[in-house]
Amino acid sequence: MKINKLLAGLLTSVALVGGAAQAAELSIVSGDTGNGLAFLRSQLDKFEAATGNTVTVVPMPSSTSDQFGQYRLWLAAGNSDIDVYTTDVIWAPQLAEQFLDLTEAAKDVAGDHFPSIIESQTVDGKLVAIPAYTDAPALFYRKDLLEKYNKEVPKTWAELKATAQEIMDGERADGNADMYGFVFQGNAYEGLTCNALEWVKSYGGGQIVEADGSISINNPQAAAAITEAASWIGTISPEGNLAYQEEESRGVWQLGNSVFMRNWPYAYALGEGADSAVAGKFDVAPLPAGEGEGARSAATLGGWNYAVSKYSQDPDEAIKLALFLTSPEVQKERAIQQTNLPTLVALYDDADIAKAAPIIPNWKEIFQNAVPRPSAPTKTDYNEVSSQFWSAVHNTLSGNGTAAENLEMLELQLTELKGAGW
Repeated sequence: MKINKLLAGLLTSVALVGGAAQAAELSIVSGDTGNGLAFLRSQLDKFEAATGNTVTVVPMPSSTSDQFGQYRLWLAAGNSDIDVYTTDVIWAPQLAEQFLDLTEAAKDVAGDHFPSIIESQTVDGKLVAIPAYTDAPALFYRKDLLEKYNKEVPKTWAELKATAQEIMDGERADGNADMYGFVFQGNAYEGLTCNALEWVKSYGGGQIVEADGSISINNPQAAAAITEAASWIGTISPEGNLAYQEEESRGVWQLGNSVFMRNWPYAYALGEGADSAVAGKFDVAPLPAGEGEGARSAATLGGWNYAVSKYSQDPDEAIKLALFLTSPEVQKERAIQQTNLPTLVALYDDADIAKAAPIIPNWKEIFQNAVPRPSAPTKTDYNEVSSQFWSAVHNTLSGNGTAAENLEMLELQLTELKGAGW
């Protein structure tokens, strides 16, 4: 579909909710950097050329926790300077009152997305945001090094630790003093909640707070999972991993200085770039399982969406922009150029995507292991729940108390926070 034809269709859909097309000055917030920012700008340029509108990108911190805090400040103040917000999959229940209901505008396309993702963005019958791409992390591994040391892709965290240690030691003996076994996101922020939820779930330790609102985190399986992760720091993972977010861990990996990495799909395309030391040398697999009853692979459900501020001075044009950025054409280009997973079911069978980014069809198995963060049961308290969880985990990783001690304290904190709510 040509871009002008696509936008003509969007114009019709916006007219259905009472808007007339006219040039507008719009703004969109984004935490994208590098290639991601360049991709967004390229799509906005097309939108501008076809509509006569102008769109300014308002940059945000890379930390999703910092982004959320800024969003909340702007929205609480009724800021009309921002029209379209780029939102994390977990934010819908917390920000629903500040965004327009997109149900009517998206009625012809909502059914094309994965139902679970549309459901995640629907609060009390209101479609808070339209999905742009979904996310589930994977285990990135150096296939050349596994072959060199005659090792299989690890199926459990214990196997990962043993394999990582052996290869790390061997590579250091061969002269690479900077080689580590495993890098992940260990900083005290939302990314650690994602990593630690995967560890806990993989050990059969639940999902921190269950769907019925019950607090489940203080259990032996969860403690065993976090204890195992703490044993990586200073052995297969550098001490500095306690400060790593996605880009820091990717930086170590892409320089060729780690055997394994936990990260999101975006890191795949970058790892195959011309400036990457690991291009052609790696592949991905589901994250390892834990030990004991209920052990399984688990991958935190992620993803990003576009929401329209109820304070926008040009809501119809802003809705048109949100629909454009989540369209099949843009999602396809995003999949090919950025290896971001589409939210549109049909694109997983698209031949162009399979040819340009064969990893995307292969990500289905990983996506099937996706586990949601407990944003739905904890509602507006999720941000605080997550903060308390990642703090308890970070303390454990840092050697400040045992996992059992920190999870017991966490249970008390969450019980107090829950009060009569949830």
